[in-house]
Amino acid sequence: PAAVTSGIKQIKEIMEVARYNKREHNIKTILFVDEIHRFNKAQQDAFLPFVEKGTIILMGATTENPSFEVISALLSRTKTFVLYKLSTEDIKILIRRALSDSERGLGKYNIKISKDTIDFIAGFSDGDARIAYNILELAVGAYSGEDRQKVIEIDTALIENIIQKKALLYDKNGEEHFNLISALHKSMRDSDPDAAVYWTVRMLESGEDPLYIIRRMVRFASEDIGLADPNALQVTISAKQSFEFIGPPEGYLAVIEAVIYLALAPKSNSLYTTYNKVKSDV
Repeated sequence: PAAVTSGIKQIKEIMEVARYNKREHNIKTILFVDEIHRFNKAQQDAFLPFVEKGTIILMGATTENPSFEVISALLSRTKTFVLYKLSTEDIKILIRRALSDSERGLGKYNIKISKDTIDFIAGFSDGDARIAYNILELAVGAYSGEDRQKVIEIDTALIENIIQKKALLYDKNGEEHFNLISALHKSMRDSDPDAAVYWTVRMLESGEDPLYIIRRMVRFASEDIGLADPNALQVTISAKQSFEFIGPPEGYLAVIEAVIYLALAPKSNSLYTTYNKVKSDV
């Protein structure tokens, strides 16, 4: 199941089926949960007895750091595998494969595209093949049905136009919403202020609630910076107060200032880990 659409009731129903299969047929159930970080503590706790008894083999996928988003009791009973993003060269190979594949790709079209444009798409995709594929499909879709029978010329100018339009197609409750806030979190954690500013501005210009971004920043200041720079928390609170006092768009600068501060600040998750260790002993 997908964590974003599942609740305790569905988990219990699946667990009952798994319990029956184990008891009656000695068969373990392999349970794959997409976006497991979307489950809250109570939902994740529901898996524990079945994992401990070997009733299920739990597999969870997440774009977040499992140390922060998966409860420690569940994390200690599982093994973490890190899937690294594709390299730029990998993306280029996949783009060329998609352009030449007549059955599953775009090979049935007469597409003219330069090496520089392929490089541009690969660089923008940032290791995510889905982004590259979507851009290619949108580029072909920019031509009408009759024009697709002719030469389809995909250049960098067309790709830049597509990217700008795509950035504004933003559902505050959809997948892109979570993808962008995750990208901001990762940029700050990696101490990359340029990327952090980019993702922040992209969300703001797409209509994201600045207070939502600031709430995530407050959380980041406590969890990922903590005592390494105690001022980080105060900076984010000041950003909230400044934005509420000034309002948009001028107040956005206070948000950007705080984002840059958090990205450049030293990192430590000692507060977060200490809290979880003490909590497990209570």
